[in-house]
Amino acid sequence: MRYHNTLHKQKGLGVSDLLLWAVVIVMLAIFALKVAPAYFEYFSIKRNLTSISKETNPQAPDLQQIRMSFVKRASVENIKSISAQDIQMKKENGRLVLSAKYTAKIPLAANISLNIDFQAEND
Repeated sequence: MRYHNTLHKQKGLGVSDLLLWAVVIVMLAIFALKVAPAYFEYFSIKRNLTSISKETNPQAPDLQQIRMSFVKRASVENIKSISAQDIQMKKENGRLVLSAKYTAKIPLAANISLNIDFQAEND
């Protein structure tokens, strides 16, 4: 009788593969945790611009009043990326459009940083 080799090739992750994937997942998590606050601040700025534009009369907008309102809201929500002077105002199709452009610089590791350009505009 002939001896049959019943051992099959093993499938799955080895310890080295598992460690490699763990390092990749941890690095992605660290990257996400560093980038997320910039996006949270962007959405906060966008929400504030939308609220201010709804409160403002589109027929007679007062830029100074809009900026003061933003200063108050920014102090409550701890917005540091832009100031009230960065807010631009224009009228399009009879509605008031408030916008602000800014760049967020996020340090990643050592001398490596990420620059993200944002343009917040009311809805």
